[in-house]
Amino acid sequence: MNRKEVFAAAAAAMILCAGCGAHTGDESVPQTTSVSASPVDAKTDALSGEKHGYGQGTQLDENKVPIGAKQFNEQYKQLGARALYEDSDKITLTFDQGYENGFTSKILDILKEKKVHAVFFLVKDYAERNPQLVKRMIEEGHTIANHSVNHYSMPQLTEEQCRQEIMDMHDYIKENYGVTMTLFRPPMGEFSEKSLAVTKSCGYETVMWSFAYADWDTQNQPDQAQALKKLTDAAHKGAIYLLHSVSATNAAVLADMIDNIRKDGYDFN
Repeated sequence: MNRKEVFAAAAAAMILCAGCGAHTGDESVPQTTSVSASPVDAKTDALSGEKHGYGQGTQLDENKVPIGAKQFNEQYKQLGARALYEDSDKITLTFDQGYENGFTSKILDILKEKKVHAVFFLVKDYAERNPQLVKRMIEEGHTIANHSVNHYSMPQLTEEQCRQEIMDMHDYIKENYGVTMTLFRPPMGEFSEKSLAVTKSCGYETVMWSFAYADWDTQNQPDQAQALKKLTDAAHKGAIYLLHSVSATNAAVLADMIDNIRKDGYDFN
């Protein structure tokens, strides 16, 4: 059986995970525990547990679409993962929310003014500490998405621990905010075939990105003019932008970025 057939068999056999089981800056992984085989374990035996770190790369096609994102879609679509909305002309803005740095309210103000809906990938600690911001995201029509409980590297966990990281966060948001999340972004963009399969088995689509830049280091923020140019020039059909709301630069240039990209003929979800 070749790799594509293995993917197809695993995807076809998956069943939804029925309720398994803070971002602190500590990415250490808990000790692996022994767990009995589950239906998902049995279906992922043929898949690799090798860790990969995702990045869209710098090579673009004739439409400015990163070739790495297209290749990711093709290679992992049967495991419910994507880095690009190839069936859409619009751009999706996503924000990873590991902790709060005081800029989220301004970002939400701009998104509301510009009539743009974004996707916010939340770590559990963020949702616990910032209920008013999370409620505002929901009330203003944004999508709340899953970024795990503890921000661990998913391929370094057992399959049961992967499920717990996803479903414990899933259950917390559903119970406290009344939202059933369906999108997952693995912490640090790290994944394996098995971790993608487990994510799919929990009823989630894995969403990576087709554009990101170094906005996450609060001690080394990029120049605003250069950042605005990068953000504007990177626009392409079906793009998924990865941004961080801890960035002072993002908050400062977001409105101009949206205006510039719209002037270039694109629109946002």
